[in-house]
Amino acid sequence: MMGQDIVLVGAPLDCGKARKGCLMGPDAYRIAGLARALADLGHNVSDLGNVAPDVNAIPDRDGLIDLGETIGWTTALMRAAEDAMGQGLPIFMGGDHALSLGTVPGVAAHAAKRNQPQFVLWLDAHSDFNTLTTTTSGNLHGTPLAYATGQRGFDGFPSPAATVPAGQTCIIGLRSVDLPERALMAETKIRGYDMRAIDESGVAALLTPFLKDVAAANGALHVSLDVDFIDPTHAPAVGTTVPGGATVREAHLVMELLCDSGLMTSLDLVELNPMLDERGRTAHLMVDLAASALGRRIFDRPTPRLM
Repeated sequence: MMGQDIVLVGAPLDCGKARKGCLMGPDAYRIAGLARALADLGHNVSDLGNVAPDVNAIPDRDGLIDLGETIGWTTALMRAAEDAMGQGLPIFMGGDHALSLGTVPGVAAHAAKRNQPQFVLWLDAHSDFNTLTTTTSGNLHGTPLAYATGQRGFDGFPSPAATVPAGQTCIIGLRSVDLPERALMAETKIRGYDMRAIDESGVAALLTPFLKDVAAANGALHVSLDVDFIDPTHAPAVGTTVPGGATVREAHLVMELLCDSGLMTSLDLVELNPMLDERGRTAHLMVDLAASALGRRIFDRPTPRLM
């Protein structure tokens, strides 16, 4: 892989859920050596520092956690993401998954200006397909994919400049989906694969057809990697642990396939809560996964695939 311009963008938001700690995520990635790991692969890495949320007068609403602050982060990150796309391949260091309320529409707006279709790969135990009207927890980190695909039920949020058609999204790693989310997903063409699908078919068989569709459309590909995609025995630093997740090897395979494809144009690293980590174990794993997506290999050539 030729060296790329990589842009690191910190998003220390911690408003998408009741349990706090993710605001320390960006600094944890810095301390774990994300910039150095990517520079060692030959990339040109710049760190733009941390985004700050917009100030607004939007009142909070009963049953929704920190609505006004979340909207402030959304509008700020929409601008920051679109701007960062013009500087290279951005890696958005979260912060909880509510950051994708801003990053996905932001990168999609950049793609739309280039007349390029935007695709999204969502690596997560959860579908994050609730709306403001369907969420029962009030945790807005469970809503970004519904918002980014243009679903209704986001009164008070700005209308995204660009949305991603549900048929151009793929979720891998599902093992916790609310009933309203299931009903809403069933009305769309979104691709959702749970851990049983991985067990039965293998992650490569699920991901490869999606990547072929992205390539055929000459699409931009945003990847959103949630810590809870990985089994908590390997990645404990997340407040939404769900047993039975991807192994370290499966997670690396996903990243290596992304690297092989050369299609990834932006990346979220979300839901790292350093308060719950074990001597930086999860932060280092997430750095290693980002490095796998951007060229780190055991050998100096792609591993041959068995036909």
